Amino acid sequence: MTTLGLVDMEQRGKVALFPSFGPGRGDLMEFRRDLVKGTTALLKSGSVDYEARLVPGPDGAPDVRVIMFRPSEVKGAMPAILYVHGGGMIAGTPDMQAGMLERLASQTGALIVSVDYRLAPETPFPGGLEDVHAALVWLHDCAGALGVDPDRIMVMGDSGGGCLAAATALLARDRGKVKLRAQVLIYPMLDLRTGGADAPSDDPMTGEFVWTRTQNQYAWSAVRGDLAADDPGFGYLSPAFMLDLSGLPPTFIVTGALDLFRDEDVTFARRLWQAAVPTDLIVYANAVHGFDLLPSSLAERVRHDVVKNVRRLL
Repeated sequence: MTTLGLVDMEQRGKVALFPSFGPGRGDLMEFRRDLVKGTTALLKSGSVDYEARLVPGPDGAPDVRVIMFRPSEVKGAMPAILYVHGGGMIAGTPDMQAGMLERLASQTGALIVSVDYRLAPETPFPGGLEDVHAALVWLHDCAGALGVDPDRIMVMGDSGGGCLAAATALLARDRGKVKLRAQVLIYPMLDLRTGGADAPSDDPMTGEFVWTRTQNQYAWSAVRGDLAADDPGFGYLSPAFMLDLSGLPPTFIVTGALDLFRDEDVTFARRLWQAAVPTDLIVYANAVHGFDLLPSSLAERVRHDVVKNVRRLL
């Protein structure tokens, strides 16, 4: 089966621009290089300037590198967005999204802090998540020196970074160190069963392009490591398993109708509604995973919608 005829007309010839990989270790290294190279080119990130810092990492772990983008015009304390890059938690860097992050800072008037978290399988759960949470605590504690309003900090991420953003919101709720203003999840990777035999749903019309079932299962296995299903931290690994979603901040989720993560994203939104969390969800027709990165009218529309909702939530 091919769903290419369902893909947005302007994007059909471009879905092959995304790199792919197999389960082999060598393939993963090549995928990492290709993902950074391809995304940097798509987002025109190669010539973008930013400020890089090392901030205190989790206890007993290395410092965490972050890159920051400031809006050009700031009056008073500004809001901030802690951004978590995509790549299935096994690939990617914040630098590859520099072009997009620079524009996001300009369009929202927010300080953008993007986290260079440790990747799996070299660092399985909870290493990457703890890196992101450590960066959030630093951002909150240093808000005054950064010119940030500590009451207007949101977490945002795409794909695997959307998983870490959602898990960071859960950690922030449960540890009580930072009260988040909102969370914005761009086609987030939330349920480790997706693509496997025990998936709650498996629509063959999803997941043919960009991020497939095989890739998803490989990535989740790498991130999970040896974590047992009855471990108390399992819901932070895969937020779809978190039993209690109450008390989370207002949420905005976007996903695509052809995205492998469509059903898990819709289910997560429904559970947030049931937990009385103010949540907006947009599912874009004819959209594959990563559709906002491919030049087209559809990509322009989702970027407009994201900026509009980020401004609303901040």
